[in-house]
Amino acid sequence: MSVAVDLRETKHIAMWSGPRNISTAMMYSFDSRSDTYCSDEPLYAHYLAATGIQHPGASEIIENDETDWQAVVHNLGKNSADGSKIWYQKHMCHHITEGMELDWINSMTTCFLIRDPREVLLSLAKKTDVIDAWATGLPQQTRLVEWVKESGVNPLIVDSRDILQDPNVMLPKLCHALHIPYDSDMLSWQSGPKQCDGIWAKHWYDAVWESTEFAEYRAREGELSSAHQAIYDEVRPIYDELYNLRLV
Repeated sequence: MSVAVDLRETKHIAMWSGPRNISTAMMYSFDSRSDTYCSDEPLYAHYLAATGIQHPGASEIIENDETDWQAVVHNLGKNSADGSKIWYQKHMCHHITEGMELDWINSMTTCFLIRDPREVLLSLAKKTDVIDAWATGLPQQTRLVEWVKESGVNPLIVDSRDILQDPNVMLPKLCHALHIPYDSDMLSWQSGPKQCDGIWAKHWYDAVWESTEFAEYRAREGELSSAHQAIYDEVRPIYDELYNLRLV
């Protein structure tokens, strides 16, 4: 069943990321703009309820947020809650569950944030034991990219390493590609919790709460376990394909 999306005067930006990327820092970057309203992982409660995965605080998230994906995406197509001209939506690719319709995505300005899966796996392993190829978000991300391609739009893909290495260059390029004016306020933010944070922030955002800007890129140290190496070998070709399409 198609979900009606009401786009009025608000510009909707849907940024699709895998976990343990710079997705929260990117949300904080957009939240620093005076013309932008931000939403944090609006499909997370649906994902937890649909899969039964026991992430930290899962019961609290399901109890307090909407679990019906159709209701969620209908609301995502309305005007921003505070009347801002831009509504930035931070999405996780793995929150797209089996059976979800994707046609509502066509009404959004869609962008994809990618990260080397080795670094994703090393970071994810410190937060949860529930890890497989789908937990990286890459299989779902490539599905979404193909959906965008089939709609006749060239997918907009940015790599987190490129952002971290030179935000002064990449953020203006990203804004240009999104057809919004660049705002230098995006380069920094106040430390600590934000109004746009989801209620799960206390479990996941400790490091980014200490930040006030995009951190300098440093390759993550560590070795993958044999099980995680197998996952890496499975998803690396997906990442390479997306990487070759990225904004440079």
